[in-house]
Amino acid sequence: MKIAVECKSPLMQKSLEMFLDKHLCSLKQCDIVIRDIKCLNDDRCFHISSDEDADLIKPFSKSQLILALEKRYKSMNKTISDVEIQREEVFNEYSSMDFSILEKRIDSLTKEYQENILKAVRAFYEE
Repeated sequence: MKIAVECKSPLMQKSLEMFLDKHLCSLKQCDIVIRDIKCLNDDRCFHISSDEDADLIKPFSKSQLILALEKRYKSMNKTISDVEIQREEVFNEYSSMDFSILEKRIDSLTKEYQENILKAVRAFYEE
């Protein structure tokens, strides 16, 4: 679990950095971004505030923080693995289908195209 911290409050910033020193990384490489302001358009955002709709409500302990972050991380990975499972199912469905009809159609179109090209070349050189 890679975490970046972006807080307006210097005290919150420093506290979170001390709590999460083993998990800290840059904003570009992180899985989760902890912020003390609400962010709407970032799925990686983990909001800490005294508001009821926050991911973690202040005040909190180090263990509460770690547990909440682990829960978020697992839910993010579950979503990713669900998408991968769906892709696998679609691939398996297509790989088990019989493509012989499609192959025959492609062969006939290729032969027709080849015949048209040869006709055009012969007509060009006969003139």
